[in-house]
Amino acid sequence: QVHLVESGGGLVQAGGSLRLSCAASGLSFSSYSMGWFRQAPAKEREFVAAISGSGGTTDYADSVKGRFTISRDNAKNTVYLQMNNLKPEDTAIYYCAADYRPDNGLGHITRLSRYDYWGQGTQVTVSS
Repeated sequence: QVHLVESGGGLVQAGGSLRLSCAASGLSFSSYSMGWFRQAPAKEREFVAAISGSGGTTDYADSVKGRFTISRDNAKNTVYLQMNNLKPEDTAIYYCAADYRPDNGLGHITRLSRYDYWGQGTQVTVSS
């Protein structure tokens, strides 16, 4: 059974930093591209960042480029999202997700429908 468990969320002031982690179990981790999404109240879930199975390719939403960094440690079955210079508009529940990609690709990686598994989410709140 596959489990994705996010951690590291919390309350931070604008301009601060947080590091989210997502620990995966029950899957061949390096065969999965991993993504981070977020959902603010009354808004649709949106793509934040993704990383290929090998870690060699990444993709980011324009709204977080230059501020957020996605990385992974395949030995630990964990993907990370380092978030710097946080803004109040970054407030949301952050979810990690796994997309089976034996080709190590990232095509259409922003699409929610691509992902096979989702975590339960972790709340990030940025105060102004």
